[in-house]
Amino acid sequence: MYFVRTAGERDLDKVRALLGETWHATYDGLYGAGKVDELHASWHSVASLKTRLEKKGSEFVVADSGKDIGGMGYASMSIDMAKTVLLHMLYVRPLLQRQGIGRDIFAELETCFPDAETIRVEVEPENALAISFYQGLGFDEVGRNENAGPKQSGIPTLVFEKSLAQR
Repeated sequence: MYFVRTAGERDLDKVRALLGETWHATYDGLYGAGKVDELHASWHSVASLKTRLEKKGSEFVVADSGKDIGGMGYASMSIDMAKTVLLHMLYVRPLLQRQGIGRDIFAELETCFPDAETIRVEVEPENALAISFYQGLGFDEVGRNENAGPKQSGIPTLVFEKSLAQR
């Protein structure tokens, strides 16, 4: 059983390994293993993760079994959009998906921002599992971000939002 808790610096190596595993499982077919390695090395370095961990107005959580980290999530308040939380990362080990860990991570992150009215996430258009997951949580597609995608891929991301008013 996994329990969601606030991440600490001691978790970052395990989180980095989890991100490498989930990114390869999710994105190798879309972008190739080399591009995924490049993005993972840059975006998921321990230093980069530590910066997120220490960022004010954000929450970084892990799903911990006491033996391993099965999932992670990271969200922050938007600087540009009032009362809006940006869900930057929510990943669960491929072998542990569809067991409720992602839902538990999301539920915890949702409670961390009591003044927020909306939560927003961007998803790769080809990531059908993620799209289905977020729609199952009550997110609706509200647009596209033409300047996103795994940096300079030219593929826009889909933008989903969920109202938090009925919490």
